[in-house]
Amino acid sequence: MAEACARLDARARRLAAAFWPGPLTLVAPIADPARVCDLARAGLATLAVRAPKHAVAQSVIAAFGRPIVAPSANRSGRPSPTTFADAVAETGAAAAVALDGGPCAIGLESTVVSLLEGPPRLLRPGAVTRGEIEALIGPLADAEGDAARSPGRLARHYAPTAPLRLDADAPRVGEAFLAFGPAPPGSMVFNLSLTGDLNEAAANFFAMLRAADALAPAAIAVAPIPNEGLGEAINDRLRRAAGYVG
Repeated sequence: MAEACARLDARARRLAAAFWPGPLTLVAPIADPARVCDLARAGLATLAVRAPKHAVAQSVIAAFGRPIVAPSANRSGRPSPTTFADAVAETGAAAAVALDGGPCAIGLESTVVSLLEGPPRLLRPGAVTRGEIEALIGPLADAEGDAARSPGRLARHYAPTAPLRLDADAPRVGEAFLAFGPAPPGSMVFNLSLTGDLNEAAANFFAMLRAADALAPAAIAVAPIPNEGLGEAINDRLRRAAGYVG
């Protein structure tokens, strides 16, 4: 289905063989513009394609028998929902039907890689790490001019209502705290991973960010997260939620 809509080169097929179905989105030239409406590609000559792993998503695609255009379940700029309840709270009456697939196992959005002319570019860090991709197709360049081809590239995105304070050792008075590793307990302390596990932190990140924001704190302080593996994607979301351009 992906190849009927997008022109996938050898690099794309190598990545698809390794990570599909799974959390990797590939941006490639459109194979046949007549098959993809302008809204689905934002008027561009490129298309982002992915094969989801979740059984419910696969069943919907199989029942429909064609590729599906699907936006995120969060309003623009808001934190991504990773539970059914959060998704319904975001979409409200705008969604005619809601399918409950259970809590997200990974918690972070897909990695987005641009495979156009020139070197491959990392448009959005995600659940498939830079190292895993580079092991198959070589070094990834940064987004630069290709940034508009990917979601999640706004200067302020994934943002809660409360302001964020990053790389915090401890919360200040009135702040909620997203801890990473050992931390003192508290009514507004949410530990992404007591053991410092980046996979666990990624799975908990958006749900805990939303839970902290629901307490209406003065701000949300976030402990330092190592910028390696999945930490690159977590830090990308944190910088954008705080209003920094990454």
